[in-house]
Amino acid sequence: MDFGFTLEDAAFRAEARAWLAEHVAGAGAGAGERGAWERTLGAAGWIGLGWGEGGYGNRLAGLSQQVVWAEEYARSRAPARTGHIGENLLAPTLIAHGSDEQKSRFLPPIAAGDELWCQGYSEPGAGSDLAGVRTAAVRDGDAGGYRVTGQKIWTSLAHEADWCFVLARTEAGSRRHRGLSFLLVPMDQPGRIEVRPIRQMTGTSEFNEVFFDGAHARVEHVVGGEGNGWQVAMSLLGFERGVSTLAQQIGFAQELGRVVEAAVSTGAVDDPVVRDCLVRQWAELRVMRWNALRTLGSSGGQGQGQSLGAPSVAKLLWGRWHQRLGELAMRVRGTAGAVGPVEWSASAPYELDALQHLFLFSRADTIYGGSDEVQRTIIAERVLGLPREPKG
Repeated sequence: MDFGFTLEDAAFRAEARAWLAEHVAGAGAGAGERGAWERTLGAAGWIGLGWGEGGYGNRLAGLSQQVVWAEEYARSRAPARTGHIGENLLAPTLIAHGSDEQKSRFLPPIAAGDELWCQGYSEPGAGSDLAGVRTAAVRDGDAGGYRVTGQKIWTSLAHEADWCFVLARTEAGSRRHRGLSFLLVPMDQPGRIEVRPIRQMTGTSEFNEVFFDGAHARVEHVVGGEGNGWQVAMSLLGFERGVSTLAQQIGFAQELGRVVEAAVSTGAVDDPVVRDCLVRQWAELRVMRWNALRTLGSSGGQGQGQSLGAPSVAKLLWGRWHQRLGELAMRVRGTAGAVGPVEWSASAPYELDALQHLFLFSRADTIYGGSDEVQRTIIAERVLGLPREPKG
């Protein structure tokens, strides 16, 4: 399977590879540098390749070229993107559900790398139950919009974001998926929005809890109309896993390579059981790649027309695979893998090596982005048509 790559795609790959080789070396990793990197990508036209026609500042690229760019970006080991939430989640959602005014206002700054976004979905106490939203948005006649009050959690990059798309309850007394709206909320509201980073066991804190205390959102910034938030939110989740899964797999392959190198250097590779585990990880990663290409090829792009249940199957595959890789990393490291930094404090981040970080961070893979239990329920009820699970 070659996914239909053409000579034009090969030329596009050469262009992308050359540009990345020239620019990645000077890209920093700090928050300020990441913002500058987003603007560099935007100025070169690399943001929004899959948005299609519309004249919002992005270059046009078909699905195969989106795959090429994602793969080359991952291979170049360029900085982690801070704009991917706006580019890959909000933008296609606006294209599908937004008004012309919303598209004109929000898409060009995303394409330029000037405005960063975060996702206000998960809430404390609701776990993976997205319909358990308690954050409320009440119409404020004096301000001509809504006042948003509530708390979101696990909000990635909220400490750097300019805007947040928030799923909130706009119909008092409504329950579950009814009475929800999808609001675009500016984060620069001192005294009305508080962001608290959540420090993880890796020592990093890229996600946060966010408190809304009467934060203002404009009426014209409700996407899809008031009360239609559930449909918009579900559509966005369909865009969450597209060509980005292939870039993710390039990163997985690089991690697997580091685990193999560690196995060789520690002598763990001499253990036939370890060798079997390494080969199995490699083979399963190849299967995931072909599966991703197969589902993308039949979907027509990020989430559009994708076969029901395909995203859930993919999430189940890579989440547990990545966890097993982290466990294998510690196995090949031996006792050295359990040794942390020599000096650290409770108030400052501490440094882990790449394999330790892989092991600790991958513990969350079967939880975030929809837990394994939720994915299995989706497959059982919506794909296989099994009886619904009794609700408490």
